[in-house]
Amino acid sequence: MKKIKKIRLKSKYVILLKFFLFIFCLFLGVLIFYFKQIHDLEKLGYSKKASNNILFSFNKDYVVSIGSNKTLNRAFEDDNYCADYLDNYSKINYVSQPNLIKNINKLLKIGYSNNDINIILSHGNDESVSKFAEREKIKYLEEFFSVSYAKLDNYDRYVTYSDNTGEDEKITVLLVNLDLDKDDYTDANAVNKFSYDMLVNKHNSLDSTFVPDDLVSIPSVYASEENFQCNKVALEAFKKMYNAALNDGFQLIINSAYRSYDDQVELNDYYLKEYGQNYVNKYVAFPGYSEHQTGLAFDVGSRNSNVFASSKEYGWMQENAYKYGFIYRFTKKDEFITGFRNEPWHYRYVGCDIATYIHDNDISFEEYYAMFLDK
Repeated sequence: MKKIKKIRLKSKYVILLKFFLFIFCLFLGVLIFYFKQIHDLEKLGYSKKASNNILFSFNKDYVVSIGSNKTLNRAFEDDNYCADYLDNYSKINYVSQPNLIKNINKLLKIGYSNNDINIILSHGNDESVSKFAEREKIKYLEEFFSVSYAKLDNYDRYVTYSDNTGEDEKITVLLVNLDLDKDDYTDANAVNKFSYDMLVNKHNSLDSTFVPDDLVSIPSVYASEENFQCNKVALEAFKKMYNAALNDGFQLIINSAYRSYDDQVELNDYYLKEYGQNYVNKYVAFPGYSEHQTGLAFDVGSRNSNVFASSKEYGWMQENAYKYGFIYRFTKKDEFITGFRNEPWHYRYVGCDIATYIHDNDISFEEYYAMFLDK
């Protein structure tokens, strides 16, 4: 009897062992299956967190059918993920914004299409998109935002300006982005950092302490007076242009270059005393609003003529200045955009790439800035 009991006891342990072995194998199989699924999704570009949420929401087949998709990945990582918008996420272009999924949800709820949302996201940053998502659905989205450099924050100004002037969408976006819907010298953008593509005009100002980088003295051979200064890179470019003109039989001269804020104050006071406020408003940049304070602007003259616009050097500059990084800054045709009268002598260094584009496309620096630099 004892022997039979031992055998029965032993058989119970065997059964129990087999059961645990079965459970362990089952668990191991599930684990291997799970990690394989995660691996498959990670190979497609999904993060571990997103892959995990995709599996547990039973959306793997859908995601695999879509393939790599940054917006989907972000959606499955985000606490604001909404299953109702799964298909929308996959059709919306990804942008790196903290509130991307939250804003997509809001915009979809308002009634915007996937294409509308792509337009909205491409024209704003996280802050402007978040603000835009709080307002009611607008009517003229594609009209204004078909312009690549349109800004979400400026939408209401676009509508107002277009209604008041009758200008088309492209012109409206350009002029509003340049603040030409505002009065001169009011609510100006502060320009604090020196760069070769900086914009200074009646809507973008420098403060009284601004001094350009790498100020150097201009050798007397290039200037009509002693003690002129300018940016070093701009001077080197002018030297090359000067020598090229000389080789072609033309003689250039710098009649004015860097002016400090205080210099501009003195100049304004002189013209105010001599000619009055109307003259100053029309022809003289207010202190802080002159390109001469950047150290990148030159008043160019001819050694052979007192009137530059009538000189042969003027024609040579129009044809060749861009090759050395200079632009004819204030042309007659662009007076409305630049805000300054035609100044045939005023040339500005912006670098060869920008100068060439402006020359080849016959546009102002303001237009180039609005299209490519104003982010």
